[in-house]
Amino acid sequence: MTAAAQAAFRPTQESIPPSNAELTLRIPDGVHINLHPLIYPNKLALAHADVPHPVFYTYAVWAQRVQNLAYALIHAGIEPGDRIAVIAPNSPMIADALQAVCAARCILTTINIRLTKQEVDYILEHSGAKILFVDHEYVHLAKGAKAKVIVCRDTGLPSDPYEQFLSSGRHLSRERGWGGLVMDADENKPCSLNYTSGTTGRPKGVLTTLRGTYLAAVANAYETQMDRYSSYLWVLPMFHAAGWTYPWACTFAFATQVTIRTVDAGLIWKHLLHSRVTHYCGAPTVEIAIVNHPDARSLGHPVTAIIAGAAPTAHLISELEKKGIKPVHVYGLTETYGPITRGYPQDSWANLPPEERNKLAARQGHAFATSHPTRVVYPPGDHPSHASPDILVDVPKDGKTIGEIAMAGNIVTSGYYKDPEATKRAFRGGWFSSGDLAVWYPDGSIAIQDRSKDIIISGGENASSLAIEQELATYPDILEVSVVAREHPKWGERPMAFVQLRPEAVKKWAGRHKEFAASLQEHVKERLPGFARPEWVTIVDELPKTSTGKILKTSLRRMAKEMAKL
Repeated sequence: MTAAAQAAFRPTQESIPPSNAELTLRIPDGVHINLHPLIYPNKLALAHADVPHPVFYTYAVWAQRVQNLAYALIHAGIEPGDRIAVIAPNSPMIADALQAVCAARCILTTINIRLTKQEVDYILEHSGAKILFVDHEYVHLAKGAKAKVIVCRDTGLPSDPYEQFLSSGRHLSRERGWGGLVMDADENKPCSLNYTSGTTGRPKGVLTTLRGTYLAAVANAYETQMDRYSSYLWVLPMFHAAGWTYPWACTFAFATQVTIRTVDAGLIWKHLLHSRVTHYCGAPTVEIAIVNHPDARSLGHPVTAIIAGAAPTAHLISELEKKGIKPVHVYGLTETYGPITRGYPQDSWANLPPEERNKLAARQGHAFATSHPTRVVYPPGDHPSHASPDILVDVPKDGKTIGEIAMAGNIVTSGYYKDPEATKRAFRGGWFSSGDLAVWYPDGSIAIQDRSKDIIISGGENASSLAIEQELATYPDILEVSVVAREHPKWGERPMAFVQLRPEAVKKWAGRHKEFAASLQEHVKERLPGFARPEWVTIVDELPKTSTGKILKTSLRRMAKEMAKL
């Protein structure tokens, strides 16, 4: 992303705002609210450099493009509350759409590019999307769609069909500008409709509101100390839970957004080293690829890595810090707009040994300032005082008793779209039931033990696969590890570990996998009780993952089941 490339780029004529442009939406009659125009119109807002036709948009130009999209949507027949959809990797089109839906007062569904055609068809049908924007690489997923389909070639050129759609919006606006667009008077109106992964059945549509989106975005900017000097690299897909509301966190902070179409550690290091990137989000698997890449080195400027999707190991936290990357460990779900808790560093950790300090940093911590404090409660029927399933009883804050994480407040979904029964089940007792199991500590912090379906019950003892993984990851030759339950004739279940070795250790253990397994089991003998030690260890070339870098334990459980039959 060179200065020369930025200087050479010219946006389409319709993307350039008039010199006297007003940059705020019109306030509805009867609503008393203060608005302000853009403060840094000439700041670089969006950089998309690693494509055949690089584009660079300042905030003033990008605001005009978002305005053009809003007008184009309205003139295409989109009314308040209507749904539109986007199938695209990280690129200007999806970034535009996430901003424009607020101006057009419609609802955006961002669709995972890794889904099957059948899954995409279901989401389009269920959401009732009227317009579908699709990136040129994924037009096969749009085939047969009932919605009007607009293809983007990701060029930024006037001949691009997407650019022509934006140009039509500028023409149809009759230069009324932002003043011709009216903000929604009801802050509880839906903003986005994000579909869950659907690993346990049909994906559910999670509704977010304008109010929740704003407060989640403000929280993300605050918790990561993002400001107008920041540059955010889009490693996390924007299609995942609307990018955890970071699209709006960046615009709130006037940060620069750098988009890359694929998660490539080499490309990430290119921008870390040469584009002054200061922030990015990524799952631990992505962070592992980053710290182990040949280009990895200590950075000369501060970088914050927002980590979620799984708990980072103490070793990973240490490796990131060696590179000058500050880990900010957060936790959340699609139903909580992405992150809702953070592991807050404590002054008392300063003199602790690094491994002990990093284990504490790997906790999920406390709730964001814009959320209600998180609870850990007994599952229904697990406590004698349960008069009914709708009465929530807190587990003791002893750091030992396992319960389910429950959330409430500003940044929790308003419910599942067209699914009142699922909404009722999720909102048991007036709180959102996460399905994640955790312990609660005396200081109020929480630490996830597992998803309820990932707990390994061995001889009547509950073993946390996450806790086992944390200990196995301390073995120096392991790059990544994941643990699942496998059927056992005596104990019911026992842990099975799937291990990816570090590149330099692959040759060391070639043809000696049984010796590696014995060595690993010996390594954790003093770290784990007998029922939690892996009974089986399998070395794999790589672990199966989702598009956001989460390890697919469903696939590993199937593999373990097949192996048990042999």
